[in-house]
Parts: sequence; C-alpha cells; structure tokens
Amino acid sequence: MKRVFFIAFNEVKLYLQDKGDLAFSLLLPIVTFALIYGAFGGQTLFEATAYVVDEDEGAYSSIFLEQLEAVEGVDVELITTSQADTKLERSDVLLVLHIPDGFSEALTSGERTQLVFRQRGNAGQEGQIVANIIRGVAEEMNQEFQVHRQVSDSLQGKGIPEDRIEVVVQEFLDKERRQPVVGVVEETLGGSPDFVNQFLPGIVTMYVLFAIAMAARVIVEERRKGTLERLLTTRLSVGQLFLGKFFASVSRGFVQTLILLGLSYAVFQIFTPLSFLESLVIALIFAGAASAVGLIIASIARSEDGATWIAVVFSVITFMIGGTFFEIAEGTGLYTISRFSINSYANDAFNVIIAQGGSLADVGPELGILAGVMVVGLVVSRLIFRVVPGGK
Repeated sequence: MKRVFFIAFNEVKLYLQDKGDLAFSLLLPIVTFALIYGAFGGQTLFEATAYVVDEDEGAYSSIFLEQLEAVEGVDVELITTSQADTKLERSDVLLVLHIPDGFSEALTSGERTQLVFRQRGNAGQEGQIVANIIRGVAEEMNQEFQVHRQVSDSLQGKGIPEDRIEVVVQEFLDKERRQPVVGVVEETLGGSPDFVNQFLPGIVTMYVLFAIAMAARVIVEERRKGTLERLLTTRLSVGQLFLGKFFASVSRGFVQTLILLGLSYAVFQIFTPLSFLESLVIALIFAGAASAVGLIIASIARSEDGATWIAVVFSVITFMIGGTFFEIAEGTGLYTISRFSINSYANDAFNVIIAQGGSLADVGPELGILAGVMVVGLVVSRLIFRVVPGGK
C-alpha cells in the first residue's frame, strides 16, 4: 500500500503545482460563485419600490406613507399622475398606488374611503407582493381607527377630552407596534444566507465532478504514451497502479472541496465546526464516487478526445438532471430522472447539513447510494482497466 499512496501523493503534489489545474479547479468555481452572488446581490430580504400617486397630500396620507416606508425592504417613490400613466403604458412599472383626493378629510369625518391600485396585467410577482404589503399597512390603519372609535364611544359622556383620549390611545398603539404581543423572529442556523445554501452545494459538486471526470483524459494520455506501462517496471502491480490512480483522484477532489468549503466557512460563516466536518465526510464520499466514474471513463475511452467527449457529456447531463441549481419537486418525472445523477444525492446531503442543520444520520441513504456507486464503479473499472492500448 505504500507504493499506492506514493502514487497518489505524487499526483496531488503535481496537481497543486500546476497553475492551470488550480485555476480551473479552484479559481473558476470561486469566480462563478462570485458572479452569481453579485447578480443576485446575496439578498435574502425582499426589496421593492412602491410607486405612489398622492393626490390627497393630507395628514392621514402622510401617516400612511410613513408607515409604508417603515416596512423593511420597501422604498416609497412619489410620482405624479401623468408619470404614472407613462410608466404603466411603457411597462416601466406594473403597479401604482393612488391615494385619492379627500382621503384624509374622509377619515377625519369618520367616512369610508379607499385606496386605488392601477396595474398592468397581474402586476407581476413583485407587484403582487407590494400590493399585499400595502393592504397590510391599510389594515393596520383600519384597526387603529376602530380602536380610537371604540374607546371614544365607551368614554363618551365621562368628561374626558377627545384630544386626551386620542393621545393616550396613540401611545398604547405605538407601544404595541414597538413591542407586539405576538412577534415574529427570523432564525437562520449558522448565520447562513439562503443564497449560499441554494447555490454552494451545486457549484462544489459540479466542478469537482467535472474536474475528476476530465482527469480521465490524463490517464488515457499516459496509456497512449506508455507511461502506465513503464510504471509497472518499478515493481508496481496493475492493481496497485489502479488504486494509486483512484486515491489520487479522490485526494484531488477532496482537496478541491476542502478549499472551497473552507473559503465558504471563512467568508459566509455558514458552518458550525461539526457541520463543517460532516460536510467534509460527504465531500470525501462524493469524491470517491466521482473518481470511480472517472476511472470507468478512462478505461473505456480509446483516445484523449474520446475521454474528453465522454466526460463533458456525462458531466453536463448529470448537472442538468441532478437539480444542481434548482430544487426538483418530489413526485415529478424530473425528480425520478434526477435519481440517476450522483450530484443529486450529494446536493441533497449538503443541503441537509448546511441549510437544515441536520446530521450525517439524516443523510444515511444518500451517503449509502454514493458509497454504492463508488464500490460498483471500482469493480467495473478494475475489470476493464487497461495499462496499454488494446491490452491489460
């Protein structure tokens, strides 16, 4: 086994010294992640602009706009009626809120009034969310008016000035707004943004699988040049050479994953120490499964170009059906197809550990399947592994 590990160590050493390999294996996935992160902004909070035409410009319209502006993630932009018409006509915006003239006067006199939405089509997903937020703010104002009215009615005739009633009620409402009886708290395990949870596993598994599969080209090239055959003159057996190549591939994939996960740990703080170690276990088993597949490709390919073609086709198909960058709903046809991709099991396992705060016990089936792929792949690739072109 000493010779086997020497082969693996030597190839990993050469890999770390090869700037081209490092750029592809480490720099490219980091750049990809940075570009996607920049495109999405890394934002987990909804952010949108509410376009408002304030034809009232009264006290209560100002209060309403202040409360709307106070909603986290919502920015209020006041526009004129003509601007609203132009923007809606050009589809620059899909929803505009109109506060009608007399809005404040109607509320002051206790009359009913209403806000008006003008929109194109269904206003789009963002417009619908903004509309629901506006309805929530309006409902909050309705409740405040009802409280004022009920308190005033119950204290009517007891000699308490109306302005005093209004001040006290408003104080209680402000206190309730600051310290609600029922609050909502967001708790993110490990301090990890949803964006990172969603894309990091797919990026890691995609590049690791692609790099390992493409390494099959190197083995084919060594076979063609006679390098593998010459290694046998150093008292290496075919089995030892085969295992050396396997451990080298596993080590390469594991080192690549270790660096990528380590950077994510340092930059995004998405792991606890335990979840980081558990993720490394998943990475090691996945690297083993991917390496076994790479050896099958190296064993069946007749040329370097053939190995490249097989590796690219296999990797792309695996990425596409494995739910690498999107969630696949269970029970669908695509979900059934995705079960044939080793990426899907690795991605599921990473998501359970990173996003859901699970443990290795929760991903036992996924790890079992990856280990099974590794064992079957090793058996098959060993049976067909060739040291010289057309021979054993």
